[in-house]
Formats: sequence, structure tokens, C-alpha cells
Amino acid sequence: MIALFDVGNTHTHIGLANGRSIVRHLDLPTAGWKSGAAPKAAAKFFQRADLEGAAMCSVVPAVTPLVAKFIKSKLNTGCFNLTAKSARGVGIDYPEPATIGPDRLANAIAVRRFYGAPVVVVDFGTAVTFDVVDRHGNYVGGVIAPGLNLMTDYLHEKTALLPRIKIRDVKAAIGKNTTEAMLIGAVHGYRGLVRELILQLKKALGARRLPVVATGGYAELIAARLPEITAVMPSLTLDGLRFAWAAYFEKKGGEGACQLPESAIL
Repeated sequence: MIALFDVGNTHTHIGLANGRSIVRHLDLPTAGWKSGAAPKAAAKFFQRADLEGAAMCSVVPAVTPLVAKFIKSKLNTGCFNLTAKSARGVGIDYPEPATIGPDRLANAIAVRRFYGAPVVVVDFGTAVTFDVVDRHGNYVGGVIAPGLNLMTDYLHEKTALLPRIKIRDVKAAIGKNTTEAMLIGAVHGYRGLVRELILQLKKALGARRLPVVATGGYAELIAARLPEITAVMPSLTLDGLRFAWAAYFEKKGGEGACQLPESAIL
């Protein structure tokens, strides 16, 4: 079994995988690695698991060594750290590979494995990211936009009367109260943003058919009325980690080591 750690700005997604799939997974607040809550929850999650290794990707440099320490001391196993240098399963055609967020590389590895190339991943996290694999199977870049929560929280924080809202779908096109108006702007507007960016990516790639896979917290919500989205895969990043781990050791052999990542930027 392989222990998997996807350390994001808001949540850390942990998973347990065998050679075929993710067996189970759990989301933990990333802030919990500093408070001590996350290591306790993760230790319970992996209790009794027969581990042969661990794989990690992290976009939070301050938390990375805490997760690496947990893996080494509590799980007693070697750790593969996904970076542009260690990535296998997707080519990289990008001016500064070290600046690619490792979670984005994990997504690209997984989506190429599942859908071939060209292909696009849309990850609805703290930020929404579009990651593009071209027809040659190379990661070539993407798009970054504010996430849904960032947009609505900003409106609340920067205005006197707009409330903090909980994101949910809404059928109306005209808001009859403040909350409904904000939901329409956020959810319907976000679908419009995603649709337009997918259209532009199709043109840039010269692709009449372009699989688009959504993942992340609001993937199902936004994809619900977007036929441009081919599939929603909640565990895509963890799948990419397990594919990268397997490909790395198949080529290199031996045990990897958790190291601090190169510059990892969303």
C-alpha cells in the first residue's frame, strides 16, 4: 500500500492506495499540521496499513517539512516528493519547470493516463487552475483564476453590507435578495468563466475534441450544467501521485527520499 499526501493551501488530501486504485481518502485542514491535529488524524487514518512507501506533493513550503517528518517518524517509510525533476508520466514543455505547482503536475500525470492527449484539467481549489497537456503528451502551462470562496469572501470583506455566503447552486437568473444575487454572480458567472476558457484552450490547441476533467472542492457543483466538462474525478491528484510514485521507482529502483520541494507556486 502507498500513503499519499496532497498538501494544499486550505486542505491536505491524504489517501491510501494499492496498485490499482485509491482505497480510501480523507481531507484534513492544512493548518492542522502546525497545531498537531493533522498528524493525529493522519496517524489514525493510516493505522494498521501495510505501507511500502509514501508520495507527497505540497504547495505550502512551511508545512512540507512537517508532513515529511510525520511520514518518516510515524509511518516509518521512505517518501517520494513530486517535483518537475522527479515527475514521470508526462513531458514538460515549460520555460521554468521548477515553478510548476506539484499538484498541477500530479493532475497532468493522472489525466494523461486516463484520457490521453491533448487534455485539460480544471482544479477547483483555493484558486481554480487549468492545466494543459498538448497532443505530444507534454505539460505546456495553464490558467489561474481566483477560487469561488476567494471571490465571495472578498466581496464580504471589502463591502459594508454584503454577507459571507455558503456556495450552493441556484436556478434563478435574477436575484430577489442579496444572497441569491451573490450566488448567481458566483456560480453562474463561474460557469461562464470556465466555458470561455475551455473554448480558448481548444482554439490554442487546435483541438476539435478536447477532454476536460474537473477535480477539487467545487468540481461537481460547477460541472453540473457544463457539458464541456467530460468527467469529474475527485481523487485525480492522489491518482497522479500514485502513478508518479510507481513510474519513478520503476525507472529508478530503490527508496526515495522526502526533500524540500523546488519553488512550488500555484
